[in-house]
Amino acid sequence: MNQNSTTGCFVFKPSSKKRKRTVGIDEYFVDGNDDCGNGRERFNICQKLWEKIKMDTEILQDELNEKILESLLDFIKKCTLSFQSRTDDWASRMRASEIPTAALVLGVNVPDHDMTFQSLSDLLKNSVTPFSVSVQAKECTALKNLMQRVLERLMGVGVSVEEDEEDSGIHLPQKRVSCSISVLCQWYKTVTKTCSENGFLQSPPIVVIFKDFEAFNPRVLQDFILICNRYIHELPLIFVFGIATSPSTVQHILPHSVSSLLCIELFQSLSCTQHLATVIDKLILTSQFPFKLTGKVLQVLVSIFLYHDFSVRNFVKGLQLALLEHFHSQPLSVLCCKKQEARHNAQKLSHKDVEMVRQLPSFMRYVETQEPQEQVQLLTSDDHVKEVCQMLLKGLRKYHKNYYPILRCLHSLTASLPKYPLGKQIRELHISCLEKNVWETNEYESAMQLLRLLAKDELVAALRKCADILKPGKTKKMKSALQQLEDYIIRFEQLDETLSGEEITSPGKDLQKKTDLFQLQKTLLEMKGSRRTKKMSPFEILRNETLDFIDGLVRSHLTPPELQPLNEVCYYSSSGVLRRHLNATPRTSIQTALSHPFYFLQNENLKTDAGTVSSAAPDICIVYKLHLECGRLINLYDWLEAYATVVSAAEGKDPDAEDYGKVDELKHARFIQSVSELEFLGFVKSTKQKTDHVARLTWGGC
Repeated sequence: MNQNSTTGCFVFKPSSKKRKRTVGIDEYFVDGNDDCGNGRERFNICQKLWEKIKMDTEILQDELNEKILESLLDFIKKCTLSFQSRTDDWASRMRASEIPTAALVLGVNVPDHDMTFQSLSDLLKNSVTPFSVSVQAKECTALKNLMQRVLERLMGVGVSVEEDEEDSGIHLPQKRVSCSISVLCQWYKTVTKTCSENGFLQSPPIVVIFKDFEAFNPRVLQDFILICNRYIHELPLIFVFGIATSPSTVQHILPHSVSSLLCIELFQSLSCTQHLATVIDKLILTSQFPFKLTGKVLQVLVSIFLYHDFSVRNFVKGLQLALLEHFHSQPLSVLCCKKQEARHNAQKLSHKDVEMVRQLPSFMRYVETQEPQEQVQLLTSDDHVKEVCQMLLKGLRKYHKNYYPILRCLHSLTASLPKYPLGKQIRELHISCLEKNVWETNEYESAMQLLRLLAKDELVAALRKCADILKPGKTKKMKSALQQLEDYIIRFEQLDETLSGEEITSPGKDLQKKTDLFQLQKTLLEMKGSRRTKKMSPFEILRNETLDFIDGLVRSHLTPPELQPLNEVCYYSSSGVLRRHLNATPRTSIQTALSHPFYFLQNENLKTDAGTVSSAAPDICIVYKLHLECGRLINLYDWLEAYATVVSAAEGKDPDAEDYGKVDELKHARFIQSVSELEFLGFVKSTKQKTDHVARLTWGGC
């Protein structure tokens, strides 16, 4: 070999074609079986439905916030015009050095506030002023942070704080400016010249929005207001306080010497329960969307709303999760779509899909009600099942078109009754109808008894509301019900009220005479008997006939959806899955993970009997299990030795070996890390009683 020859090592980069393929979202809807080929179709249907729900929700939120946002804009415009014209009103404010302030009470549904403030900012920038800035408490822990955020977002350049500049010793870019209101005044004078050219007011206001007013440090707010007050003659500042609790919070956070510098006007938004009622009315209580929720699932979403956050946005996210879970877990959800698309997808069902249809409980009940020859066809012919599916889906759509108008009518009749026997909100009545035959409940009987005591004016007014509800109905049954209801209203209007008044006698005249106890008792019994045998008036006869008609509509159209064939296609019923995802229990989840690591890791080596932990489990699981066997105080050395013994068994060492159970540096470090993690999770803490012990924070033990 030639000594002058050289050898080299060359690196070859892998081909870009061999890169790992990323999995698309739609592929998660494929179950992994070759026979199930509708995963992509289910994903597309789910995506279309969610986009429609999302768009409708945003429109609803804008409509609900429209009134209060318009009031805010009028307030800001009025303050701006007063500043420009220098009227007596503004001059008086100048003499008192008051800053116009809008106290916007939004309620405790804090997660929804971002949407409201975003809409407000967009409206301000589009029609009033380009100078609006929003700040939050978590980013303004000190006065310098608040000043810096306001100036940066208004001026669009970096703002330096003198203290940071001196400490860091780093040369700042030339675009940075010093953090002071005087710099903002100079900048405002230069930019206002261009505002009038762009269609804004000549002197547009500077609006500072405090999103979470209660969370701000009171001292920071006070100092900021005092500083801004000194420049109110040069800057048309306007504040917006986002308040979650009560308007009195302003007086609690700001002393009188500071709050007197503000000219506060109160704005109250609609309550979050009204928002929820509107969302449920437009998204759930409608036949427009084929996707439906069972009573238990809807109860989970409503309970989380009422007992956790009052957030309509989180309620809609829960609805989205239910939508995704339904289309992912139910292969037949490919039929949960619009009329034409459902018919097309039903014709394309595979043999496996048809077998799934046959196994549905509602379809099995339907088969049992058919003639023997029809049963054979349904159990043997796939083509016949596809035709029947189209017919049953059409019947399910008609059921929904009849269900919701009658539900609204029943709620309209009973919502004003004393003690609300069927619930004050329509969602309560809806959940009752989803779970059982509502007419078999005691509450329904009580409501009907109260309706039979209504006066003519009250009953006719309630029936007219029901007629207005039934007018948009397009099915034959709803049109027939509307016609009959209008006939009853006409009969009430034509009823002669004088007949009922003439037939009523006055048995109480005898009570006005002086009588003894025996005679009084006898008279009362006679009155009771006469009331029973008294002939009913024409109004009472017509009232009973009308309410019997309403009762017939309820019994015909408010049957639970689980009785409808193929209801599993449209209704999501896994309330337990939804509760586990949304209603988190961190403590329970952590304890389950530490006691039974197989539950989350799904590793066969971690399978053990109840109450034991595998020696192959993670270190923190072993340490946690050992700490459960100790009392209130845990000796760290004994704990370490027990841990080392378990780990040695996991390593497969011979129990008779000398190094079995010995503590080396690696085991010591792993043990310290595990104990530190348990301390971080809140299971143990250091104690001053004994230096080599830790105190257990959870109950139990010896």
